[in-house]
Amino acid sequence: MVSLEPADVARLGLGLAAIGRPAYITAGRGHDLGPPAQRTVASMRSRTHALLDSAWSAGIRYVDVARSYGRAEEFLGEWLAAHPGRRAQLRLGSKWGYEYVGNWRADAPLHERKQHSRAMLDKQWPQTLQALGGPPDWYLIHSVTPDSPALTDRDLLAALSELAATGIRIGLSTSGPAQAAVIERALALRSVPFSVVQSTWNLLEQSATQALLRAHAAGWQVIVKEVFANGRLAGTAAPPAIRQVAEQQGRTVESVALGTVLAQPWVDLALTGAVTGDQLAANLAADVAAPLPDLLHGLAVAAPEYWHARGELSWA
Repeated sequence: MVSLEPADVARLGLGLAAIGRPAYITAGRGHDLGPPAQRTVASMRSRTHALLDSAWSAGIRYVDVARSYGRAEEFLGEWLAAHPGRRAQLRLGSKWGYEYVGNWRADAPLHERKQHSRAMLDKQWPQTLQALGGPPDWYLIHSVTPDSPALTDRDLLAALSELAATGIRIGLSTSGPAQAAVIERALALRSVPFSVVQSTWNLLEQSATQALLRAHAAGWQVIVKEVFANGRLAGTAAPPAIRQVAEQQGRTVESVALGTVLAQPWVDLALTGAVTGDQLAANLAADVAAPLPDLLHGLAVAAPEYWHARGELSWA
């Protein structure tokens, strides 16, 4: 049952990071998807298509993928080909700059490799076109951090500007404790094609708030990812203070987490990383009622602490 208002459902996107590959850093995957041996390409393809069907039926019209999300682009492209009338009603976002190197092994020593270069863009753009059956609407540099050369490489920026001239919105996603600084650097650049930013923002990690506000004010589309902090804002895994807030409001932790994100007026889209129909249904039943501002501020942790804890999560 969909409890979100239609306007809020329209601001909800489905991210396929956790279902396009056998391993990810979200907690509880054994419960959600079964043991790794059962996560074959065929089974994950079937799960992805079923999830896309459910999202479509619920009114979700934004889907987020990336080259590094295993076969997520491929699975989405197959689903689009099976439903040719739906593409025109959807917005698709993809990202480049990481490539999947896990060879469909949950125990792979390395799952993805980062390279923000013109050579990587030239390699991955045709791959995205082939997998999706056409261009995405939004195309982002994947996880820009302060050490990335992406914001200073003139050849790369010129190539992205050429893509933007074809009508594709170009942007960047951010990760790590310096998200705000990266966003501010991108906003300060002149004659560059960026108009979309995707950042981590949730009850625990709020360090990019002011930078995202400025991006929104500048006319950029603001997408929020990891609203459940890779499972750390779900059920009993959530910190006691957040569970107490949920209990006081008569809501689930997940409803508080997602509802708080959607309650921010500068958030254009919030991504759910649901991997089961039940999780998607629970997300759609969220109540958009944020905690009081002083309480919300008190739930956040310092960005270095948040990202250190995230870095300790295991791929499973």
